[in-house]
Amino acid sequence: MLVLLPPSEGKAAGGSGAPLKPEGLSLPGLAAARAAVLEELVELCTGDELKAREVLGLSEGLRGEVAKNAELRSAVARPAGEIYTGVLYDALGLADLTPAARTLAEESLLVFSGLWGAVRITDRIPSYRCSMGVKLPGLGALGAHWRTPMASVLPAAAGDGLILDLRSSAYATAWKPKGEPAGRTATVRVLHAQLVDGVEKRSVVSHFNKATKGRLVRDLLLAGANPATPAELVAALRDLGYVVEAQAPAKPAKPWALDVVVTQIH
Repeated sequence: MLVLLPPSEGKAAGGSGAPLKPEGLSLPGLAAARAAVLEELVELCTGDELKAREVLGLSEGLRGEVAKNAELRSAVARPAGEIYTGVLYDALGLADLTPAARTLAEESLLVFSGLWGAVRITDRIPSYRCSMGVKLPGLGALGAHWRTPMASVLPAAAGDGLILDLRSSAYATAWKPKGEPAGRTATVRVLHAQLVDGVEKRSVVSHFNKATKGRLVRDLLLAGANPATPAELVAALRDLGYVVEAQAPAKPAKPWALDVVVTQIH
């Protein structure tokens, strides 16, 4: 099973340790593309701050992120599982997984990134700010920049098992499984169901969507679940108490669409 996650906008800073060693990151086939983004991002952020903030979409209150990006090569690097924070990662709770669940997480979780392309939770990276929606002056849109290297690297990383895609749409632009891997891919949407005047209404809630996806992955890891197909994933989630409505693709080599329906927001 390969679980594709979005990063978080906010990231943990501080700590101690050695700086980034790009050659030590997983998926070495992405090294050249990573180096290109890193070089341009650092150059951008060591120049005109106003321009850097405009390119990165940062407000005045986030001007410190520009200075942080300028120091990426010398900044303290920590495991990506400690760097990424926010709603999904709080619910996922990597820090207090059981040893067996932690091992499964290290093998199966892949976090997408505008700067790094994709990293394992054990990869040591510095805190940074660069979303997949950014258009760098020299490289252009990062989603397009990553598409070719991802297409050559990710199929091998996925192997022949399930691909559970929990990314937001911006990060999905960097790689979309095609052909046979697409047929064993499942995307998940979280729907909040509630009765309004006796009629069930369903809606998508962004914050709650992230939290539910984090808990869903955590529950799979703690259960030691390692489904090989979307159908096995549906069965595993139902065994864990989730209400899942599955839509198998009308054509082969297309992803499955799963709706996880919940009645409480927390």
